[in-house]
Amino acid sequence: MNTLTIDSLELKGKKVLVRCDFNVPLDDELKIRDDKRIVDALPTIKKVIKEGGKLILMSHFGRPKGTVVPEMSLKPVAERLGELIKKRVVLAPDCIGDEVKALVDGMKDGDVILLENLRFHEEEESGDEQFAAKLAELGEVYISDAFGVCHRAHASVSIIAKYFDRVASGYLLKNEIEYIGGAMKEPKRPLATILAGNKISSKIDVIMKLIDISDKIFIGGGIANTMLAAKGIEVGKSLVEADKVDMAKEILKKAEKKGTKILLPFDMLCGKEFKNETELKYCDTEKQEKDWIAMGIGPKTVKQYKDELADCRTVIWNGPMSVFEFPNFAKETFEIAQIIAGYTKENGLISIIGGGDTAAAVKTAGLDGHYSHISTGGGAAMEYMEGKKLPGIACLTPMGFDGKRKFLIAGNWKMNKTPQEAIRFAKELKKVMPNDDNVEIMAAPVFNSIWPVYQELKKTHLDIGAQDVFWENSGAYTGEVSAKMLKLTGVKYCIIGHSERRQYFHETDETVNKKIKAVLKERMVPVICVGEKLEQREAGMENDVVKAQLKGALYGIELNDLLNIVIAYEPVWAIGTGRTATPDQAQEMHEYIRNLLKVHYGEAFAGSTRILYGGSLNASNANELLGQKDIDGGLIGGASLKKDDFKAIADIARGIEK
Repeated sequence: MNTLTIDSLELKGKKVLVRCDFNVPLDDELKIRDDKRIVDALPTIKKVIKEGGKLILMSHFGRPKGTVVPEMSLKPVAERLGELIKKRVVLAPDCIGDEVKALVDGMKDGDVILLENLRFHEEEESGDEQFAAKLAELGEVYISDAFGVCHRAHASVSIIAKYFDRVASGYLLKNEIEYIGGAMKEPKRPLATILAGNKISSKIDVIMKLIDISDKIFIGGGIANTMLAAKGIEVGKSLVEADKVDMAKEILKKAEKKGTKILLPFDMLCGKEFKNETELKYCDTEKQEKDWIAMGIGPKTVKQYKDELADCRTVIWNGPMSVFEFPNFAKETFEIAQIIAGYTKENGLISIIGGGDTAAAVKTAGLDGHYSHISTGGGAAMEYMEGKKLPGIACLTPMGFDGKRKFLIAGNWKMNKTPQEAIRFAKELKKVMPNDDNVEIMAAPVFNSIWPVYQELKKTHLDIGAQDVFWENSGAYTGEVSAKMLKLTGVKYCIIGHSERRQYFHETDETVNKKIKAVLKERMVPVICVGEKLEQREAGMENDVVKAQLKGALYGIELNDLLNIVIAYEPVWAIGTGRTATPDQAQEMHEYIRNLLKVHYGEAFAGSTRILYGGSLNASNANELLGQKDIDGGLIGGASLKKDDFKAIADIARGIEK
């Protein structure tokens, strides 16, 4: 995923608001037991100070549930950070309010303020708009550097971004995106993934995703018991999810079909009881005894896994291989940690530790500095590996050239659904629509439904679109809505120049151009519609018509401003007529549009710009149309009003590889 990074920002003299994750563990005396999360944020912090920015840091801590809990103050963090950067860190009395604003207004270049615990306000976790706006008032630039909460649509994580003209990732978040995202999309092969932990149910989605991209998958921990049970092997009193055995069978079948090698333990370290001080012994997996509990892999498995990892170029490890928190059962987890560390040093293995318990295990083993990357996020890392869209990353608007164009499945509800109907439909959509980082999904309701639908969907992966916009910010324009207004109601995409608006409201290339400029100024994404009528196609004028529309729409817009646009080809003769362009006709026009972009703006821009098909796309023709080389999604009318049809189109997009 492409995001702007801190290096692209001018920081000198700016109030720089940085979201960090300082949720560090404290002891009984409120002393920090592990300052890793503070240390991990130092590169971003030092960059802002060095560049002369006024640094305003914010973070959550613990779960105070919207009340002020003195024991959950960020005071210990402010003190420790001050020691690390050898500079005074002022702890604000709150994270919003007049007193805080006065403190910020009095800052000098290079000063550092840490806002008090965000979760002292319940509005943080609820994603409250007004709370996000109050936080945003403190800064001129927003930087996200808190990967551990990027899967949460909290006010300071994702909602806040729309109040800034410039947003970016810090160095910590940049590394997470590059390492985890890079390993999932363009890994050096062979790619090995090591999956363990207590329950297979919490990792079904990531296992299914990893089967598609991995060469080898190593299984350990409690997950192994359910997988072994699926093969009919006796696992004694070990933890098994009986209701997931059939799913484990499906996983094994899919791996066999895809040619992905799944390695299950040869032997297990078993205990008589689930505690550290208990009788223990090693058992071959096929000879486990009924009264014993498997609590980790055994030495034969460690050797097998070591041999199988020897030729791998990338490894992702998520989940300890044993109950490592019990010292008597930690040995095999530490041995796997040592093997990966050794291959990282000796073979140049790219080693990624997936956060959470795995990071704790390698730290306990004294090896936390021996890997390519240790993720700061547990749940966030899992969801990112599953290919899910994370709100805290998605809000950092993609910019720049990206040859891997993601599908956009865009629903235009037109003048349908009352606000109450729209809310009910949004509730249905968020339950069924797939969450895949390679497919973006947008719904564009009637204007009076945008805000309530946004409130329903803002904590999901679904984006909001608008069906039109006016080019002025304010004034005596009865009935019109500005780009700024749309942005503040949660809109990300804006449909401009739709064929119906050209037909019924005499939309011209000039007004389309004005609207595009207004939308780009607010850092939203214009979906620019072009397309010919039936008589124009029959006269052989379709290329000339589309070329003229594009030229007029993009007139006077610089390339740097155009990086974040979508084009939708609408054969007007195929909208509401029952006629549909054939896949060949659609591909021909999409290729023509891409070539126009190439001639005028260069190959990189043309290759990164998404072009949607907007002519009566539905579940029955989606596979053929979306499978065309230059078609990157659909602008969908009637089918987007039916939950099952809209889902089917999105599912088809997920299954297409280009």
